[in-house]
Amino acid sequence: MEAGKTGWRAALISLLLLGCLLLVWHVATLPKESAAGAAQDEYAKLMGKSSGAAKSDGFPGLAQMGETIRKELSNPFYDNGPNDKGIGIQLGYSLGRVGLGFAIAALVAIPFGFLLGMSPLMQRALNPFIQILKPISPLAWMPLALYTIKDSSVSGVFVIFICSVWPMLMNTAFGVASVRRDWLNVAKTLEVKPLRRAFLVILPAAAPTILTGMRISMGIAWLVIVAAEMLVGGTGIGYFVWNEWNNLSLTSVIFAILVIGATGMVLDLFFARLQKLVTYVE
Repeated sequence: MEAGKTGWRAALISLLLLGCLLLVWHVATLPKESAAGAAQDEYAKLMGKSSGAAKSDGFPGLAQMGETIRKELSNPFYDNGPNDKGIGIQLGYSLGRVGLGFAIAALVAIPFGFLLGMSPLMQRALNPFIQILKPISPLAWMPLALYTIKDSSVSGVFVIFICSVWPMLMNTAFGVASVRRDWLNVAKTLEVKPLRRAFLVILPAAAPTILTGMRISMGIAWLVIVAAEMLVGGTGIGYFVWNEWNNLSLTSVIFAILVIGATGMVLDLFFARLQKLVTYVE
């Protein structure tokens, strides 16, 4: 009951903060009429012309943002050519690249993480390579990927793979190595075969830590894909942001930023729910 009250209070505070933010935005973007603008309006009246709208500082107001959001969401999957696609199509391209790169990283990182966690020898042998490669920015691999792969879309998938593999690898190795020795000793006493022990004893025990690594990897992957698509262009939500900036459509840029944030939140909530499902109380 207390948790429910806390949830309602948190939601109320969030709504109040959102309302304050929107109010500040509205006040900050109110049209500001300068002396020159007033003179121009007076001149227009003398000439029998209607006065123009008061000039603002250039940042879009809430009404402009609302119109852009309505326009973009009314037809998110339109396709009028290479440089004119709806936000839904661009988001689909980005999610596809992230999903493919993330899946390949999981197929590589989780088995290797088991190997490192179950074998201190292999962990010591491979640790220098991991420590050298892990700090390299994923975008630093983009020129090499473009030169060797010669395909911007596949290069984007490769960059997602590179940035996703390390958190999953390290968290899997840590989770496997942290399994309670009592459980492993019982499995050894019962003469459980290594493969069966890995799936029935080690994997359930290490699952929360593995999901934590996957959650971190997904967050990093979603950050990186936007920057990568800005660099390589073509399609994707990152390219959408860059293209709208080149078109001087600041409202569309802000709308895309909101879509990126909302999508990242949904992905994080998905992995948080998975993490909660596999978490157990000892």
